[in-house]
Amino acid sequence: MDLSYSEDHTLLSESIARFIQNDYDFETRSRIAASDLGFDPGVWQQFADLGWLAIPFSEDEGGLGADPVSVMILMERFGRGLVLEPYVPSILLGGRLIAVAGGAEQRSRHLGALIAGKIQLAFGHGEPGGRYALAHVATRAEGGAGGFTLSGQKAVVHNAEAADFIIVSARSSGEVRAQEGISLFLVPRRTPGLTVRPYRTVDGLRAAELVLEGVQVGEDALLGEEGGAYQAIEAVTDQAVAAVCSEAVGVMDLLRETTLEYLKTRQQFGRPLGAFQVLQHRAVDMLIACEEARSLALMATLSLDKTVTERRRAVSAAKARIGNAGRKVGQEAVQLHGGMGVTDELKVGHYFKRLTMIDTFFGDAAHHLDRFAGNA
Repeated sequence: MDLSYSEDHTLLSESIARFIQNDYDFETRSRIAASDLGFDPGVWQQFADLGWLAIPFSEDEGGLGADPVSVMILMERFGRGLVLEPYVPSILLGGRLIAVAGGAEQRSRHLGALIAGKIQLAFGHGEPGGRYALAHVATRAEGGAGGFTLSGQKAVVHNAEAADFIIVSARSSGEVRAQEGISLFLVPRRTPGLTVRPYRTVDGLRAAELVLEGVQVGEDALLGEEGGAYQAIEAVTDQAVAAVCSEAVGVMDLLRETTLEYLKTRQQFGRPLGAFQVLQHRAVDMLIACEEARSLALMATLSLDKTVTERRRAVSAAKARIGNAGRKVGQEAVQLHGGMGVTDELKVGHYFKRLTMIDTFFGDAAHHLDRFAGNA
């Protein structure tokens, strides 16, 4: 199998690398992280102008019709730059759910504006007590004349504060952990009865808790068939998980390169740290972990258009192994930098925090090992 990049893939990777180098250095990223919004709307508009927001969508949906490898390349480069802009919650989760589950009128109304950078989306799905189980939905959707009433809570909803619309999962019927009976609703963020409680996450991003108290939405807010949203949620979530696996590869690569450069320049006992054999061995272990993670991320990406069983197993295998590899690389990077490895002034600690958050995104390593074995 030829795993080399095509010319289009190479050009995409190079263009993102130039943007990170010229317009998104660590100082710029730190300034954006400290802002009230947590990302730069100007940078987001640049993403739209460059066509990056259109990559995951087909030409019929108004996108570029690119393959999943293009998303993998984009996310790996975003990982190297520790990009804060909400590509995963707004595009890969919110946008893809509309594309997969929404009707023609909903796709026409929202996807064009999303791809143009005019609106933001979020996906409110996880709940207190859910513990990564995608089918755990206790939020209720009661049908009535002309629409639905939504009541419940959602936890760790990324980009909720900035979103114009939040896609909320709610149960139309069935028990709390049943796959059947889950519906999706497109809810404007300022809808009466919807409370958004935002906070900063440990890696500098923004998330929120949602409380829905008698939120009234019309029938046109329902995405797809009532009670039949689980398969769309699982498929889109697997795509997002594969994407953050690629992001983790970029983060790990940057940590490895930064640590190697430090070992070459930092002097101890009159010699560079990298001259000590035991530290050379640790650097090699970091390289092996990065290369294994890259192969697994590619495997997960290439599995997204295969059967449901193959996709589940490949994505969960990659997520579990990359979660462990990210912890290994992050810990080595911090330890080999010494005490300054955990300071805010050095980027190493910020990259390690992002790896830690990626490990918990839609399931940690233990959860995905269970899922791979068919137990979750």
